Amino acid sequence: MVNMHAPIDVAPQDNPTNEPQPDVIVLKRSYTGFRTTTPQPEDLELVVEVSDTSLVFDLTTKAALYARAGIQEYWVFDITRRQLVVHSQPVAGRYGEIVVYSENEAVAPLAAPQKPFCVADVFLL
Repeated sequence: MVNMHAPIDVAPQDNPTNEPQPDVIVLKRSYTGFRTTTPQPEDLELVVEVSDTSLVFDLTTKAALYARAGIQEYWVFDITRRQLVVHSQPVAGRYGEIVVYSENEAVAPLAAPQKPFCVADVFLL
């Protein structure tokens, strides 16, 4: 299930002051199951931000927030450079792996490794 601009919960220590609304979230189940609560980190397959002026914030502050929450995969589309920054393997509040894909490369989310897409296709929208 894919949702846009829906609020999510983060790590308990960050929850009192943070309720981010990523540009896109991919849930493990339907969003209708969250009528009285927001999705928890364990409910998320993928969190995506589309960045232009917020790039530094998305790559630093938000990446740390999502890593502390244990969100398994976080993507940042860098509009200016036409690339995708993929964060995975959260450990101790940081992502253990960060890979940058150019617009000519293909990538698949961890939750659907059999479904790669070309990064350039995102910039056609």
